[in-house]
Formats: sequence, structure tokens, C-alpha cells
Amino acid sequence: MQGLALCLAVATGGASGEPVLWGYGVKTCRQLVEAAPGAGVPASIASEEFVRYREWLAGLISGLNLATGTDVLGGAELDAAVEKILARCKDEPNQDVFNAGIEEIKALSRH
Repeated sequence: MQGLALCLAVATGGASGEPVLWGYGVKTCRQLVEAAPGAGVPASIASEEFVRYREWLAGLISGLNLATGTDVLGGAELDAAVEKILARCKDEPNQDVFNAGIEEIKALSRH
């Protein structure tokens, strides 16, 4: 768990210098919510745009798993984590996807 805290501190600007973010993480939660499939629609038939967000989040989570040597989702499945991030984004539409993802990963890693 200590490795996760260090990685998350660095990822969220806890180290000297500001991190550079690329890809879908810099987009707003509003954009993620707009791309998301409707309620009850399986992710397998989601729009290409939503699939890009999902893959970006999968890469973020995989990178953190590798960097920490742990399962940062605390046993949760990727699609369940994406749903939780999406729910967080609905509540905070002006937040960026990266920070919404990091906050939810922190919450899941505590369980």
C-alpha cells in the first residue's frame, strides 16, 4: 500500500514539478459522461469515443498496478471501476478524467 501512496502522490503533483498529462485524462468528466452509453447499454456496443476513455483508464490502472506491484483496484473488475469513475464524473462534470480516476482508484484501494 505504501508504493501506491507514493505513485499517487507523484501522479497528482506531489513531487517537485508539475506532471505532464496526455490523452483522455485531460478531458473533462462532462466529455466522458457525454460519450458514455445509456443506462443498460452494454459497454461492448459503446461508442468508439467511450471505448477510448475506457482504454485510457485501463492503461492508467495497469501502469499503477505495475508501478506498485499491487492490484490498485482492490479486486474490483475494470468495468466496475469505470462505472464508479463515470458516476463520480456525473457528480463532478468539471473535473478532469485523470483526477476523477485517481480519486476512485484511491477509494477502491482502501477496500
